Amino acid sequence: MNILMVLTSHDQLGNTGRKTGFWLEEFAAPYYAFLEAGARITVASPKGGQPPLDPKSDEPSFQTEQTRRFHADPAAQAVLASTVTLGSISPEDYDAVFYPGGHGPLWDLAEDKDSIALIESLYRSSKPVAFVCHAPGVLRHVKAHDGTSLVQGKQVAGFKNTEEDGVGLTNVVPFLVEDMLKQNGGLYSSGPDWSSYAVQDGLLITGQNPGSSVETAGILIRTLRAAKA
Repeated sequence: MNILMVLTSHDQLGNTGRKTGFWLEEFAAPYYAFLEAGARITVASPKGGQPPLDPKSDEPSFQTEQTRRFHADPAAQAVLASTVTLGSISPEDYDAVFYPGGHGPLWDLAEDKDSIALIESLYRSSKPVAFVCHAPGVLRHVKAHDGTSLVQGKQVAGFKNTEEDGVGLTNVVPFLVEDMLKQNGGLYSSGPDWSSYAVQDGLLITGQNPGSSVETAGILIRTLRAAKA
């Protein structure tokens, strides 16, 4: 199976003067899950090259077994350092796409025409698309074949308003993931704050927060295996 992972290239946390980017756990845990499932993985970002890491996600309190594994893995670090540009991607080359979160995607990938076209192309080709934490925000302008929002009438999850409030960024982010999904007609649901929670509605797979990355990746793997069975 060929899986594309798409990361943000945006590193500014609004006008705070602080840095943001992708959340390490949300890349590392799915990356190793896909690798161990025998997948061929390509990593892309809007600008290509080394994507910005949210420095908070690398703090000791947010380290996990998989982030520590990544830090000890030169091969994985080399893959991350040399992401391909999103505009060079051919959707037909991949069986699925997975978007890790972090706050960065709310600024660039949510508005990126290449990202929007990629998701629409894969979904219309009956291929699964998966997003975790803030990454469901990249679905903001993605349309179904009939021109309606892709999330309209579908079960979806994503970073909760109460979780955003918990990290003190409600008034910093360009939009709230939960609110956007609801406004676009998504049937939003969630688990307790910071608990693992993911939902699947056909080819659309979404997870709530960093702790949901393993569960979200697992659903994607099972979906791909079922399609090949």
